[in-house]
Amino acid sequence: MAGRQGGEYSQQCQDKKINLKAIHKRKIILIGGGGHCKSSIDVILSTGLYTIAGILDRKEKVGEQVLGFAIIATDDDLDTMKKKCDCFAITVGQIKTAAARMNIYNRLKAVNADLPFIVAATAHVSSLAEIASGTMVFHHALINASVTIGENCIINSGALIEHDAIVGNHCHISTAAVLNGNVNVKDESFIGSNASILQGITIGYKSIVGAGSWVSKNVSDKTIVAGNPAKHIGTNE
Repeated sequence: MAGRQGGEYSQQCQDKKINLKAIHKRKIILIGGGGHCKSSIDVILSTGLYTIAGILDRKEKVGEQVLGFAIIATDDDLDTMKKKCDCFAITVGQIKTAAARMNIYNRLKAVNADLPFIVAATAHVSSLAEIASGTMVFHHALINASVTIGENCIINSGALIEHDAIVGNHCHISTAAVLNGNVNVKDESFIGSNASILQGITIGYKSIVGAGSWVSKNVSDKTIVAGNPAKHIGTNE
């Protein structure tokens, strides 16, 4: 589990009104050049800690730009890119399945690439929370004390994760979703925008909670629920 110094450092810089442009920045390569990449770029730039060295995407997109940053190669070129830059961020989105992000994450780990957790300057992460590698915390998210978040997660804009909650690996907590105290979200799960999970509830492995849902009962593995109150509407195979 990674430490917490990244978010604290960014916050300290703001508190002391340090000019982040003066800080030595680390080069980072992004993987995935779609819509999620645009939001990720804004988060990465807000930290003041990184210089974006380029983006990897599909072959036909090489040479194009995303918000002024060039798509320089494909993810088939990871080994070559790793020799030029050892720091990466996965900027592929995740809705129905975590498979694409997991595949990229595992390939990067196999070549010993560095995947830092990244926290937007406007987010608040408690110094008593823990966040693992590859996770990105977007603008105005709030992560409270004693929260544990696993590897390669998306904690999207305005999400609230309350005390003692656990988010497993490769999860996406969508915009303005609320996980109350002691909620446990298992690996590869997706929590939709504006969904609310009652305190102490467990969301099973590889499950999907629909946008706007109110979840007051435990959700089994590979289950899709939606509604207010949330009800079983399918299986995520």
